[in-house]
Amino acid sequence: MRNAIATAARSIYIRARLAEERLRTGVAWWPLAPEFVADPYPVYRRLRDRDPVHYSILTEQFVVSRFSDVDRILRDHRNFSSDLQRARSSRGSLGTRKKLKPSMLVQDPPDHTRLRRLVNRAFTPRSVAKMEDYIRATAHKLLDEVAGTDEFDLMKALAVPLPTIAIARMIGVPERDLDRFKVWSDHLARALEPLLTPDEVEAVYRSEQELAEYHRAIIEQRRREPREDLVSRLVRAEEEGDKLTPDETIVMLRLLLAAGNETTTNLIGNGVRALLRSPDQFAFLREQPELIPAAVEELLRYDSPVQLDMRIARRDLQIGDTAVRSGTMVTLAIGSANHDPERFNRPHELDIRRSDQGNIAFGRGIHHCLGAPLARLEGRIALEVLLERFDRIGFGARAPKYRPSVVLRGLEHFDVRVG
Repeated sequence: MRNAIATAARSIYIRARLAEERLRTGVAWWPLAPEFVADPYPVYRRLRDRDPVHYSILTEQFVVSRFSDVDRILRDHRNFSSDLQRARSSRGSLGTRKKLKPSMLVQDPPDHTRLRRLVNRAFTPRSVAKMEDYIRATAHKLLDEVAGTDEFDLMKALAVPLPTIAIARMIGVPERDLDRFKVWSDHLARALEPLLTPDEVEAVYRSEQELAEYHRAIIEQRRREPREDLVSRLVRAEEEGDKLTPDETIVMLRLLLAAGNETTTNLIGNGVRALLRSPDQFAFLREQPELIPAAVEELLRYDSPVQLDMRIARRDLQIGDTAVRSGTMVTLAIGSANHDPERFNRPHELDIRRSDQGNIAFGRGIHHCLGAPLARLEGRIALEVLLERFDRIGFGARAPKYRPSVVLRGLEHFDVRVG
């Protein structure tokens, strides 16, 4: 009874605050609403039109929704910090994330500059390109497991395991450990979401510790017996007498694990769903497979795997005509920016032959996603293999369902019928 009363009171409070926002600005922002999780783009449109720098009472953040503002802030690390410790608030999962050992994702120069420079030496385009044959063979092997069936869950069969296997291969994780590897990745990715249950918080901390101990053992082994894998390259990474400490290497591997899984899984799932909803575009792709790299860019824009990013104002400043106090969290609506009609012609239409490219699905500036080339490669191969193996792909009997997450937008299940 007590829990029921608390839930009802919370619901009343949320509705009251959202009504206050609508009265003040004509739009309300509550990313945990089921309708927003299912389709955030109508809310993004209202934000851009009515209040493009919108203060959210419930989250105590400013939500920035126009392409020009989001693009500028992502590039401006001098005025907008990625360091969570600068945030005045510790509400929601922010308090949890502050307690994790910081990765370069939440660091500013000069620390970020040093870490990024060292990792760039280990995570080269050549290393990624060498993965192509392995990723293609893995995609075929995964789809071999559903051969003979005319309907299967694309997420379970391909979109989830392919990136996990690929990043595990790069890092040097044995196949026997893949299941644990994926569990750790899922738990750590949840830390990006705005609200976590107590059980989820416990799972985040437990996974951080377990993964650290796992990687610590591998790092020591690679110091003694280097191999051709990412751990060995990180251990060797050195520039101007500087190198990664063991703890920095562990945190870097944690970041690459979570980022290397979720974004590509979402790209594949969201992308195929978008193509099935636009059969003319899918037909173009079958007729002109050379368009697949351009299609990957358009799919990244159309239903971005990463919807939101965060920055903290370093000082009192202005975003447009809006005053923002130092230490205030600023939410950058990447999904909204990629649908801004001031930047993209007919943004709500999928167009794989689009001439006005330049999405910001992988960010901008010093924090541009390190794994973007790998995600693009996996997305391209997934489309190529699906088109090669199946003459027909359509929706299955069960409707696709998005996971209850708002920072990382991806499908929980997605049944497809093939022939």
